[in-house]
Amino acid sequence: MSVALFTLGGTISMAGTHRLTGDDLTAAMPGLRELGHPVEVQDIEKVPSANLTAAKLLEVVDAASKAVAAGAVGVVVTQGTDTLEESSFLADLVWPHPQPLVFTGAMRNPTLAGPDGPANLLAALRVACSPAARDLGALVVFKEEIHAARWVRKTHSTSTATFVSPNTGPIGHVVEDQVRVLTRPLRLDGVQGSAEPAELDNIRVALYTVTLDDDGLLLQGLADTHQGLVVAGYGVGHVPAALAPVLGELATRMPVVLTSRTGAGSIVRNTYNSPGSETDLLQRGLIDGGFLDPYKARVLLRLLLATDDDLAAGFAQYC
Repeated sequence: MSVALFTLGGTISMAGTHRLTGDDLTAAMPGLRELGHPVEVQDIEKVPSANLTAAKLLEVVDAASKAVAAGAVGVVVTQGTDTLEESSFLADLVWPHPQPLVFTGAMRNPTLAGPDGPANLLAALRVACSPAARDLGALVVFKEEIHAARWVRKTHSTSTATFVSPNTGPIGHVVEDQVRVLTRPLRLDGVQGSAEPAELDNIRVALYTVTLDDDGLLLQGLADTHQGLVVAGYGVGHVPAALAPVLGELATRMPVVLTSRTGAGSIVRNTYNSPGSETDLLQRGLIDGGFLDPYKARVLLRLLLATDDDLAAGFAQYC
């Protein structure tokens, strides 16, 4: 049985003006023969991850599903790191298989001293081949750490140690040639409906970060152009008092999800009671985003809207 490798471009495949193929990447990687499974390569895109779309990623997940149906023990996807935390979470929400679906990339391209791509790819392939990684959903493997897609964040613009999971830490490590899973997160239900790429293209969800003295002027007219909104509030889910009625009115016209802009931790529900507090906003109809960061909350809301899934139940899994 093989392990599938899908390449989408990104820093891991950059070599000046030339883009490396999956075969190029594996040719530069030591230890391939020790995997015990041949690598079947499909080059899907050669683009920076800033140019990837959710619709394209659904097509990649569909191709990955076909690969495991044909007997692949697991799938690795290489892409740019800019959107990897969102791509992997989108995949996690719609990946129903026990086989690992592993995302990786690189921070240093192959023309630089000390490129990290070969080591990241080898570790990702090892995880994809490992029985220990089954039933964990989509994963991100970087710098020999294994992260659950639902919690991983890109936290540094240039460091090779950019990917961390602030709420949980990595769920495992690749040590020498061994995959060691230390904790197995609960497999959530994900999104129950089936979203077609074209349907997702038609769903616009805005992400609004609350800032000092924010009066919400930028939100005027949003309900005429978008189907949903994610609010990245202060701390545990607060906004200026003047912004609360604006968000409450929007929540009567579209789903509005409340998250924290801090990047770690959950919003709370009933600790504070002043205007603009989490209690006030939830009473005005905003949806509790729980532990999800704003970027992942946007991915989930968009997919739930595209599939007509229950919004409250979908977000309750992360609270």
